[in-house]
Amino acid sequence: MLNQERNLLSLALAAAITMAANAAQAQTAQEQDATPVQQSDTAELDTIVVTGIRRGIESAISVKRDSTSIVEAISAEDIGKLPDVSIAESLARLPGLSAQRVAGRAQVISVRGLSPDFSTTLLNGREMVSTGDNRSVEFDQYPSELINGVTVYKTPDAGLVGQGLTGTLNMQTVRPLSFDEPVGVISVRGLHNSLGSAADASGYGERINASYITRSDDRRFGFAIGFSHSDTPIQENQVGLYEPWQQVGDGWRPGVPEGTFYSDGIKALRRTGNTERDGLMMTLQFRPSNAWTSTLDLFHSKAQQVSTANQFEVHIGDYNGTGGTPGEVRLDVTNPVINGNGTFTGGVAGNVYPLVRGMYNYREDEISAFGWNNAFTAGAVELVADVSYSKTERDEINLENNTQLLPSPQLDSVTLDYRSDGFSQLDPARDYSDPTSLYLTNTIYGSGYGKTPRVEDELRAFRLDASLPAPAAASWLADFDVGVNYADRQKSKWQPEGNINLGAQGDTAIGPDLQYGLVDLGFAGVGMIPSWNVPAAVARYMSFIPVDDLSYLIPKAWRVDEEISTAYARANIDTQWGSVPVRGNFGVQVQRVDQSSTSRYWDTTRPEGQNVQPITRGKEYTDVLPSLNLAFSLTEDQTLRMALAEQVARPRVDELRASLEFGVNTATGEPGGSGGNPELDPWRAYAFDLSYEKYFGQRAYVSAAFYYKDLRTYIYTEARDGFDFSDLLVDYVPGPNEPPTLSTGRFTAPYNGEGGSLRGLELTASLPLDLFSSALSGFGVVASASFNDSDITIPPPPNAQSSVGSQNVMLPGLSERVYNLTAYYERNGFEARISQRRRSDFIGEIGNFDGDRTLRYVVGESITDVQVGYAFGDHTGLGGLSVLFQASNITDEAYRTYAGTRDRPLEHIEWGRTYLLGLNYRF
Repeated sequence: MLNQERNLLSLALAAAITMAANAAQAQTAQEQDATPVQQSDTAELDTIVVTGIRRGIESAISVKRDSTSIVEAISAEDIGKLPDVSIAESLARLPGLSAQRVAGRAQVISVRGLSPDFSTTLLNGREMVSTGDNRSVEFDQYPSELINGVTVYKTPDAGLVGQGLTGTLNMQTVRPLSFDEPVGVISVRGLHNSLGSAADASGYGERINASYITRSDDRRFGFAIGFSHSDTPIQENQVGLYEPWQQVGDGWRPGVPEGTFYSDGIKALRRTGNTERDGLMMTLQFRPSNAWTSTLDLFHSKAQQVSTANQFEVHIGDYNGTGGTPGEVRLDVTNPVINGNGTFTGGVAGNVYPLVRGMYNYREDEISAFGWNNAFTAGAVELVADVSYSKTERDEINLENNTQLLPSPQLDSVTLDYRSDGFSQLDPARDYSDPTSLYLTNTIYGSGYGKTPRVEDELRAFRLDASLPAPAAASWLADFDVGVNYADRQKSKWQPEGNINLGAQGDTAIGPDLQYGLVDLGFAGVGMIPSWNVPAAVARYMSFIPVDDLSYLIPKAWRVDEEISTAYARANIDTQWGSVPVRGNFGVQVQRVDQSSTSRYWDTTRPEGQNVQPITRGKEYTDVLPSLNLAFSLTEDQTLRMALAEQVARPRVDELRASLEFGVNTATGEPGGSGGNPELDPWRAYAFDLSYEKYFGQRAYVSAAFYYKDLRTYIYTEARDGFDFSDLLVDYVPGPNEPPTLSTGRFTAPYNGEGGSLRGLELTASLPLDLFSSALSGFGVVASASFNDSDITIPPPPNAQSSVGSQNVMLPGLSERVYNLTAYYERNGFEARISQRRRSDFIGEIGNFDGDRTLRYVVGESITDVQVGYAFGDHTGLGGLSVLFQASNITDEAYRTYAGTRDRPLEHIEWGRTYLLGLNYRF
């Protein structure tokens, strides 16, 4: 099937190239036959008409065409106007890129079928820190209104510092000295989520932004400032099942046959809240002379996300709250439905104690970035000095309340119907809509639990570059570039946690003044349940003191330090091979890495009071990374590109943590443990790229690109023998009846292992349809199809929570097929477009309850957006004013995950449709 799709798309692309070439040749012939006056009129008309959608497309085509590397680009259609609501959604429409949705938003980006860990994100050429636990940037933290364009480098060159293994994404803000006159824009937009309002949370929101760019008449001074505010509703319906699905033994779950695949619990919830974000961008350019340009960039973003999941949950595993002792009531499943795959898909779970829970999350993210660039020219020599600093802080508060029907816990039966395409159903026999009957009490999950995680990421960098003229004898070279870069990064995480205990009043209902009203879980068969102010309930009725010094919490706090020194030399090619012009570059980059991590561990071998011990580990290494990029300018505006490179990607930050847990088996004397690995080497790969591109001026192009990566290493989480515990056993003395203690044992951690190959084909066409017929003037399409394949498989993490089974699985983030299509119309101020991005199933890396990553199969999805707008002309007296309507996720596509096979669902989530209506004024 995959080969058939590739063949069909290859034929379609070839047909498109032929048709477009014939149309372009016919158009060229018509232009040659036209009179000089007509040519002048056409040129003037083109200058006026190329705005909006086509302006953004043509700007992006120019970036791609002029680059010496293989790149993809998006460009703003106007000041503060990228084509989508978020940068991530715009990026996900580029060939070879795909997005994973988080809380309904496209948030993290995969490039060429590998997880976001393999790519790097820059802002104005400077590496950015991240608000997440790792390196991958969460793009919803960057307001699209403040970004002027993004270039994705799919092939590196020696001068690209901070490059990723699969790609490097460089976001750019405006450069005021490149504008001919002052310009400003103000935009106001209202939002509405189709799920509506619930639980004291509105389904409405807004986006407001303003930007202004000016310069002095003598072009010596330029200034740009932009502000963006957004308040976006969070509305979500979800049904989730516990992981892992597992085969039950005889009598494990009364009423369920031995060998059946079974999940131990199910929940239905309505999540409500909002995300409020403010962003500020400033750029100051000063050019006192033609020999010196100084550019100062400032960026700041602050976001607050508040949400509460009001949920009905029932545990249907081996414990129902009675203790399970003889004579007490146990869970019993009647009328079980088992499908042909041995999966439990329904029945009635009796003798259970359902809970009504309130799960509150508050998250605050703050990003600050500063960069100062100075470019000097002395004759044919150019020098650039750049200093930068960026920092992120993330603070969270996670609280839960657990309520149950009282007086005395009341047993219930729940009718279950599991569905692989749609909301699974859990229909209780009792009514849970009366808040006066639900009490905060010590349930099977306690009365509550809380966490206060905090992440800090800080990066300082300095870069010095020089461009030197090529020697006269090397006429085939344009010039040489040399440079050095030093980056010092420190990332830390803390995660205090603790039980939320009932106060002196004991079991209690939550007061009416804290109630928000009922929320409807009818989509899951539950009906109405109460919602309430969780933090206020904790403050009034409970006590919560988070700590981080318990044995199981010690490893959750860590710090990772990285010092990376980079030097490079690059020669830029500008010559001809026979009659073929050739551009490109070749060079080498040398990276020296000094990485270390500091954490603590709980040492059971030490006396009480001395159990918490510090630990620091690390490693130094050097990588030499050669690269070559060639672009052959063929006849009829065709370009053939070829690239070779050796690439690396730094390990995930959490994998580099020094945190560990260990102990000694008193029966065998063997030590054992688990944790991170600060001595990891990076992912390393050899890469080959080949791209054919056919351009039609600046208006259109078609391309076909092939890539191949030979990953020489990969990082796996494995349990390995032979780890040396000697340093941790210095003070350990075996007990009188214990065997001698061994110095080595089994340690579970990330390790470097064998890699494999990754390959793919990317087909792209960006075509205004008037290339084929003048009757189609204003219409156009941008389409791409990517096909990815890999022989790399990874073992599932050695923990009980894995939902991908016990066999090796494909690479996380790898979708074998990714499609993107945008069809648009733009003429006389009116514009309309419909866009769809589609990807096949993949394995996602999802944060679980403990804050760790777990692997789950994610069902492929198709997201469709529609946008309509009108820009008033000057003749109307409303020149500069435009109106916009946008509908996102118009099919209300669900986000679905499963364990192993689709008949074992984990999550089914719907975030609704989002409608946006706004005004934009350019002055």
